[in-house]
Amino acid sequence: MAESRNIGLDVRAPDKACEDINCPFHGKLSLRGKLLTGRTVSVSAKNMAVIERESFQYNPKYMRYLKKRSKVHAHLPPCLDNIGVGDTVLVAETRPLAKTVSFVVVAKQSDLRKTILTNP
Repeated sequence: MAESRNIGLDVRAPDKACEDINCPFHGKLSLRGKLLTGRTVSVSAKNMAVIERESFQYNPKYMRYLKKRSKVHAHLPPCLDNIGVGDTVLVAETRPLAKTVSFVVVAKQSDLRKTILTNP
């Protein structure tokens, strides 16, 4: 079993090991830059997930808020196979892995809450 390494974030490493070179826990992929949270829309592509983020923008002319959505493509390591459509996940920025993939899924939101609650 491959030993997981410290990625510099306060997230728990997955129990399952993988041989993916682009895994931040078991491979050589380093993280940098932004941390985003969003809801998974699709996990049908091999080792990739589509994350949708929602935000609100105020329109002063109509004095209303606009709901905006943006999608981010993220690499999904094989050791995080418990992530499905509709789950809230944490993604971290990394070097470009493909034309549209510059993020990697780091943790599921429920696992992240357990880590924060157990570590004071």
